[in-house]
Amino acid sequence: MSQPSTSTSTSTSTSNPNTLAFLECMELTPTQTDLYLHWLLEKPITDAACKAIAGLPFAPPENLIFNGKRETNNTTRVYFNKENCEKFEVCRDLVETFKDPSIITAIEKKCGIDLSEGQLRIEYCQDENGFWLEPHTDIFVKLFTMLIYLDDDPKLADCGTDVYDENHEFVKRAPYGLNKGMIFIPGENTWHGFSPRPINGVRKSIIVNYVTKDWKDTYELA
Repeated sequence: MSQPSTSTSTSTSTSNPNTLAFLECMELTPTQTDLYLHWLLEKPITDAACKAIAGLPFAPPENLIFNGKRETNNTTRVYFNKENCEKFEVCRDLVETFKDPSIITAIEKKCGIDLSEGQLRIEYCQDENGFWLEPHTDIFVKLFTMLIYLDDDPKLADCGTDVYDENHEFVKRAPYGLNKGMIFIPGENTWHGFSPRPINGVRKSIIVNYVTKDWKDTYELA
């Protein structure tokens, strides 16, 4: 990943509220060691950013096929790519945050990974009733996966990501709520998904990935 100059890095780290929020979150978040390494997050970005993302003028996609796979509906998916960063300030701010060298260093240190070749990909998801995801592990070209949830509606409290064991048996559920989230490093045992259950509203979230240079769909990248 190309890095900003040192002067830009310093300015961004000290002036971008999302950068400051994420760095603090990394310091305070304990490592969960059950099943596989993962981190359950509180306030990884600002509440204001969460609300701005949730307010983006994208209607939840219609006429979706719910078969347990996001890629089935690829044509309806929304990314913080060049086009949307030019249109929306919050998209630009989040991309700036997760391209900041101090953020990348914090992730590498916390998670024990190397993101020097990583490319940033941020997806905005709006999941409605009928949506589900089968237990899966993220594909090998993903170096890092973080989910950030965007809504504090009590009716959605049961909408966190599900964690499974190697037999695809449910083990735990990440807490869903405004500015809560989860990090894991994709691997052969990082089984997760969203078991079929009612969604009483719109389950809004972003998925933040760093991906390798083998990522084919470059239009998705920040």
